[in-house]
Amino acid sequence: MSGTDVLVVGGAGVDTIVRVPALPLPVRDSITVPPIEDFTAHTGNGVALGCHALGLRTAFVDVIGEDDQGRLVRRTYEEAGLPFRYMTHPSGTRRSVNLVDPQGNRLSLYDPRHPSDLDVDPALYRTAVGEARHVHVSIMPWAADALAAAVAAGTPTSTDLHDWNGEDGHHRRFARQADVVFVSAAELGDRADAVAGEIIERGRAQAVVVMAGAAGCRLTVRGEPVRAFPAVTLPGRPVVDSNGAGDGFVAAFLYARLRGDSWADAARAGAIAGAYACGTAGTHTSFVDAPTLDHELAHG
Repeated sequence: MSGTDVLVVGGAGVDTIVRVPALPLPVRDSITVPPIEDFTAHTGNGVALGCHALGLRTAFVDVIGEDDQGRLVRRTYEEAGLPFRYMTHPSGTRRSVNLVDPQGNRLSLYDPRHPSDLDVDPALYRTAVGEARHVHVSIMPWAADALAAAVAAGTPTSTDLHDWNGEDGHHRRFARQADVVFVSAAELGDRADAVAGEIIERGRAQAVVVMAGAAGCRLTVRGEPVRAFPAVTLPGRPVVDSNGAGDGFVAAFLYARLRGDSWADAARAGAIAGAYACGTAGTHTSFVDAPTLDHELAHG
């Protein structure tokens, strides 16, 4: 995997998408829904495919199962031409059932599958983390060792804490080690800026991005004031499904930074990519490409 721009560690799975008339669902014995579909998905998948779509030389390592879902994951990357190294585990491939309402809002029922003490041979990632320009690590328990290996190798890193509450110790391990930290505002409320500041004060992060969907994002850069950026509406591309928007944001943010853009322009790029991802049904079915992203950055 030499010559890699972005190595993504962990976070592939399969989403089963169920389109429902409303959230929360009424309590009934049965509800008729449109066709239920399976997609290769989850956070590492979204970041990897998003970076790949933007032209970054991207590679992916993960643990999957010898099951139908694992075969779908492998086939996805083979067809995309995205290098994927993996180990298998008897517990199978991660899965989610996502309920999506007509406005694109989502409720995800997540099945992590793997045991929390899963022991992964460092050979899966040891060489790759030292050869990449950047390593993005999903918050799988075993991936904490890969993050530490990247730090030891001097490779810049990032992670996405998702809906962290600012307190859980598992997420804190990743927050303290990564150079760029992404986190959802969902569980932080009015503590978002304080939590971002604490991540920078007590860890190695140079920047923390708090993502809040339609409310935009907040960017905290070490030594600089907090900045807020609005969400983006793309003409002719209404919101259909918010699945994968955060991962699209992360991919475009990393793309912008790796080509030398400012922190602020990276946040704008992320907002555009997140909005673009919301324009199609399903998880990780559409990613912004570099010409489209640059056009929106220039004319937005």
